[in-house]
Amino acid sequence: MLPPHASHPPPAATPWFTGLLVAGFAAAVVAVAVIAFGSQLARINAVLAVFLELVVVAGVAPSAWRLRRTPVWRWLVYGAAAGVLAGWIALLVGAAA
Repeated sequence: MLPPHASHPPPAATPWFTGLLVAGFAAAVVAVAVIAFGSQLARINAVLAVFLELVVVAGVAPSAWRLRRTPVWRWLVYGAAAGVLAGWIALLVGAAA
């Protein structure tokens, strides 16, 4: 029970270990998906690969961005954003090599 002078309960502690673990897993899954999708499309046409990668990310981003304030989903959103960035960097490094 809350003390009579408390208007709301204290905020819960942030589960950093579990959250970072979930974010890391989401980043790994999304990075692999971006690399697989992009590399196979680049075999067909590099411009098409870039265009479709941008279309997919632009389509998913607004929905994912709304979830960033939800306590559990925020870890997945931040992990997915890191995974997209890592996947694009890996594709660029692979294309330059």
